[in-house]
Parts: sequence; structure tokens; C-alpha cells
Amino acid sequence: MLDTLRRIVQEVNNAPDIRSALDLMAQRVRDAMGTEVCSIYLRDNNEERYMLMASEGLKREAVGRVSLGTSEGLVGQVGLREEPINLEDAFSHPKFHYLAETGEDPFHAFLGVPVMHHGEVLGVLVVQQRDARRFDQSEEAFLVTISAQLSAVIAHAHASGVLFDQLDTQDLPSIHDGQPGSTGAAIGIGVLLFPETDLSAVPDRDATDISGEIALLDEALVRVRQEIRDLAERAKKTLGPEEQALFDVYLRMLDRQALPAEVVARIREGQWAQGALRMVVDAHVHNFEMMDDPYLRERAADVRDLGRRVLGQLQSRNRRRIEFPKACILMGEDISAPMLMEMPEENIAGIVTTRGSRNSHMAIVARAMGIPTVVGAQNLPLKKLDGKELIVDGFRGRVIANASAELKAQFEDIIAEEKHLLAGLEKLRDEPAETEDGQRITLQVNTGLMTDIVRSIERGAEGVGLYRTEIPFMVRDRFPSEEEQRLIYREQLSAFAPHGVTMRTLDVGGDKPLSYFPIEEDNPFLGWRGIRLTLDHPEIFIVQVRAMLKAAEGLNNLRIMLPMVTSVIEAEEAQHLIHRAWLEVREEGVDVEMPPVGVMIEVPASVYQARALAQRVEFLSVGTNDLTQYLLAVDRNNRQVSELYNSCHPAVLHALLHVVEQAHEEGKPVSVCGEMAGDPSTALILMAMGFDSLSMNASNLLRVKAAVRQVNMTFLRRLLNEVLAMDNGEVIASYLDLQLTKVGLGDLVRHRKPT
Repeated sequence: MLDTLRRIVQEVNNAPDIRSALDLMAQRVRDAMGTEVCSIYLRDNNEERYMLMASEGLKREAVGRVSLGTSEGLVGQVGLREEPINLEDAFSHPKFHYLAETGEDPFHAFLGVPVMHHGEVLGVLVVQQRDARRFDQSEEAFLVTISAQLSAVIAHAHASGVLFDQLDTQDLPSIHDGQPGSTGAAIGIGVLLFPETDLSAVPDRDATDISGEIALLDEALVRVRQEIRDLAERAKKTLGPEEQALFDVYLRMLDRQALPAEVVARIREGQWAQGALRMVVDAHVHNFEMMDDPYLRERAADVRDLGRRVLGQLQSRNRRRIEFPKACILMGEDISAPMLMEMPEENIAGIVTTRGSRNSHMAIVARAMGIPTVVGAQNLPLKKLDGKELIVDGFRGRVIANASAELKAQFEDIIAEEKHLLAGLEKLRDEPAETEDGQRITLQVNTGLMTDIVRSIERGAEGVGLYRTEIPFMVRDRFPSEEEQRLIYREQLSAFAPHGVTMRTLDVGGDKPLSYFPIEEDNPFLGWRGIRLTLDHPEIFIVQVRAMLKAAEGLNNLRIMLPMVTSVIEAEEAQHLIHRAWLEVREEGVDVEMPPVGVMIEVPASVYQARALAQRVEFLSVGTNDLTQYLLAVDRNNRQVSELYNSCHPAVLHALLHVVEQAHEEGKPVSVCGEMAGDPSTALILMAMGFDSLSMNASNLLRVKAAVRQVNMTFLRRLLNEVLAMDNGEVIASYLDLQLTKVGLGDLVRHRKPT
């Protein structure tokens, strides 16, 4: 059954369209289970009915025409109960609803299982048989398993709007839900980015230069053939003749008259080289995977490997040729921060990904750049939207394709309103962040990109609360030298002098990998990252600290911050290395003061050691993104659980208050440099708690300053006491927005929701 299951899933996934996929599914399941009928009913949410979309065994003319209400018949009952129904004689069940058009009169035995995706019933998979019998446990388990395996295919078709006849026209708007990654709205042309070795992600694109595409393919093939020959040469030392023969097979497949000839034929039909390669490789892989012989089936992996190698070579030459329109919406399964930084920023209107969450590193960078972003739009048909006009709704986390003129006009108004609001806030640039009753708070910025400098200064930032030093490491293919780092750090320190610049030591691992320093871990967020990595590699740590110290000469506005500290020992060991680096540069003639050293409070262990840490360092800074993740045991990049990630959770608020109290008892300043600091609602609560400074993305600074200047501390302390008494994070978040709207801050805290 496992082999049968694998083959059914492969066939369905390789089907040219959803209708073919459903027909195949019904046919293969009926044959595998030896039943007489297999039918697929899918839920049409617009009509609130289950439509018969495919069937093997019932009348063909009933498909696409027969339907049942969501609570009607046995199909409706399966959907309501969200569990299998297995009946020996369906006719005797009180919920049975006879459908004469289907010709189901002879079939007594009934087994129906729900097709579910992310807790939502998408349809019902049914098998029927003439004999009155109960399907056994193995048959029921098989149908449940096949339903779970194929639910993603159906969910994708649901989201794409291609399941039901009334949605087949290309002119109707399609709305795809995700999560807000960076607030704002944008309208632009979709441009699909995809990994260099992921053939399945390659979109169809028209070739504008047939000869040029063929030339690109030929160049790629020359390099891949040489790569295979080099591998074969190295393999002679370790492999026997039989294993070495594999390389000859590869070279024969790459012969100009073999696979490449088919790719060239596709290019001549008007397809670009990468799309043509995908089509040919997919066809051959499909043919091999459908073969009964296990040896031949395994050859599919060889074809796939060759395809990836050729694609990698094509990508290296072709990426530079992709044109980015003036207002483009970058799309991809998962766009990394380094990929984003390679793109022309002035052309990027918005970003959309099918994976990740609002707290992924890319989303944080997008917020820093002020780019409207939607993440986790899981069922977005990326290939179909490549080159199409899209609307990115970063307020509600939606992507809209084929928008009507009325809907597009609504978003154009919203974009104009946002620009007007920001322009109105510009007058606050040089005003202090001070409440109506005179309470001041320092507002700083989080930086990492060179473009952050100008944006931050324009918004009136009072220094840098978090400089992400990992970004210069992530955009290179090697560790930057001490001098390269010094020049980068000097630019940051000079730009903000005399204000302080808090530089976080290298914080990689988790969702911030280095391509040239790969870390393979089952659970990277609980693994080798932050201070753990750099203490294990003091040669990396000391070079970085030396560069920071040299960059601060004559400015003396450097502050060093240690990430992911979980114990006093780590802080002390890092301080020892920093002191050693300081003595070294002093001996080399660099006249620089010993900078203040602080730690980030990001894990529960440091929350409860806040006082002990404050006794040993000059300042504390809370990273609320990771702290929330670890307190709530929610991987912030996992869309399955990301809805549970809530910085207003009572546990998070009480932990923050504890850190403030412990730091102040030792007379040490404490700040917040996580996303909570940049949200006007939570920023005001942090101020009420007593945090000395808040550091945020530059795009949020003026909003927070405007909010601070329109309230008083009596109101904020009362609001804090009210939310600390609540036990539900969702209620707290809604209550904050409501209360702040009542005092006139609605434009700053309200998420815009077009109809």
C-alpha cells in the first residue's frame, strides 16, 4: 500500500491541471482499493455546497453538476463531523440523501473521509461498493492517508480559484491570504525569485531572444559536462568500475542529441531556457517514476540531479538578465535577507512569500526598508502570477490578483493616505519624544543596511539601539576581514555621532545562516547560535571586536551588545575577550575608550538572571522577538503555529516588567530593541513599564514619537495596570488598540482594512 500511495501522490502532483489531478485521484484510489466507486466532492464556500468534482463509477454527466448542501446527506455529515463515516448499508442511514442523477442505486457500502487543510474542510473523498459490507480498518486508514497527502493539492487549487466553473474566468479578482510581514500597501508587477537548484519553482516565461537562450543553454551544458568529467576523475580513486559507469551515463544524457535536443526544441517553441529545461526534466522524471522496475524508477533521481546542475549554471548567467520593473512585487517561496539585498531597492514596491512568518529575518529587514510585505501566503500560485499586476495588502496579510478597477482605486487611495500621514509626521523629526506631562524616552533605530543610515537620520533617531553586524557577513561569500569590518562600522559610528551606536556581536544561526559557514541542526533555534557560536570561535569574535574598537577611535560612541546570553559565565567570558581585544588595539596605538558592554535578554534563563547580569554589565536590552518565541515555545517562522506568537501574551508582559525592575534595582539602564518597540500600542506600554529607551525600524519611529507626544503617564500607567490584570493576549492587543483609538491615536494604531 505504501508503494501504491507513493505512486498515486506522484501522479497527482504531476498532473497538468487540477481537473486532471482529481480525475486521476478518483481512478487510482478506486483501482488501489478494489472498490466500484470513488468520488470526490469539494466544498464551494461561495455557494455553501459540496460539488461532485470527479468520479469513477458514477455517471460521468453528474460530475460538475450534482451538489449537496454542507449539512445535506452523508457527504455533508462527514464534513460536519470532520471524521470518517463507514457504513455497511448507506441507504438505511437517516442522513442518506438519494441522488438519482449519479446512478448510485446499486451501491450499498459507503466510506467517506474529510479532506482537510489547516483545520478547514475542503471536501469529502468517498468510496462505494455494491455489496453491503463495512470497509475494514486498513481500507479506512488508506483512504484517510491518501486524503491527508492530497489535501495540499486541493488547498492550492482552492486558493487559486480554479476549482469551480464560476471562478474559471481570468478576469475575476483572486485573494490569497497570508500574514502581514510589513505594514503598508503596494501595487506592482510580480517577479518570481527562486532558488538556483529548485527546478519545480521555475516559471514559464516567453523567450525574447531564441538564439540567446539556446546560447545560454549551450554554455551551461559545456560547464556541466566539465563538472561531471572532473567528478569522474576524482571518483577513480575511491569507486569501482560499476559505480564509475554512472558518470558515463550522465555524459550520454547530456549529449547534444539527447536531453539537450528536447530542451532546444522547447526553446524554439518560445520558452526561455530555464522553463524549457524544467518541462523536459519533469517529463522524463515522471516517466521513470511511473515504471514498475525499481532500478529504472531510481533513474528519475539521476535526471533530476542533472537538471539541477544545468539549472544552477543557467541561473548564474541568467539572474543578471532578469529585468525588474519600476514597481515590482518580489515573489518566492522563501526570499532570504541576502537575496533581498541583491535586488535594486528603488524598484521594490512589495514582497510576497509562501513560507515564513512576520518575524522571519527577511520580514524584519523588509520592515526596516519600509517595504509592504505579506508572508506565509501558502497557497499562492507563484508561477501563474509571475509578470501579473498584484496588490500587496501588508495591513491584513493578503495578496490580490486581477483586482477590479474599484478595488485597485481603494488601494491607491490607501497608499496616498499613508504617504500623507507620513508627510504630516515629518514635522516631529526634531521634537523630543515626550509625553504631555513631560516624561521623556529615547527613541533609537535598528540598523544593518547602509540605506538605514539616511532613513534613520531623516526621522530624527537619537542613536542606534541595535546594529545587526551579521548583515555584512550574510551578503558576502566569506568572512569579512578586520579592515572591511572597520570601514563598515566606522560609517555607522560617524553617521550617528555623538549619539551612541549599540553594535550586536555576530548573531548567526537560527534563521540567519551563512552560506560559507553552514550549520546543520535539527532544531537551529535551540542550537549553536549567537554568543555560543562566537565563544566557540574566539578568532571570529576578537577580529570583530577589534574592528569595532578601531572604528570608534576619536568618536567613542560605541556600545557592544552580546546576543543569546543564557548564563553569567557567557557574559564574563565574552567580556574577558573584549577586554583582551581592547588591550591589543591600545598597544597598536589606537586611542579608544573601553566601550560599555551589555547583554540581550532573549531567553527565559536571562529573564530570571536579569539582576545578576545587570551587576556585571553596563546595560540590558530586551530582544522581544526571540523572547516571545522562547517563552511561548512558538517557532516564529512556522506558519502552522505562528498565530500563537503574540507579544501581548501575559507571560511576555510580566517577563518584561520583571527585567525592568531587576535592572533598575542595580541602577542600570534597560531598553527594548525588538518589534514591540516599533508598534505604537506596545511601545506606550513599554514606556509605562519604565524602559529607558526604545529601538525600532526607522519607518516606525515617527509613528511612535507621535503617539508618545499625545498621551500622559497617568493614562499609560492606568492602561498598564489594566492589561497586566488580563489573562488573554488577544484581548490585551484589542483592548490596547481600542483605548488608544479613544484618545485620538486611531490613525497610528489602526490597521487599514479595505472592503
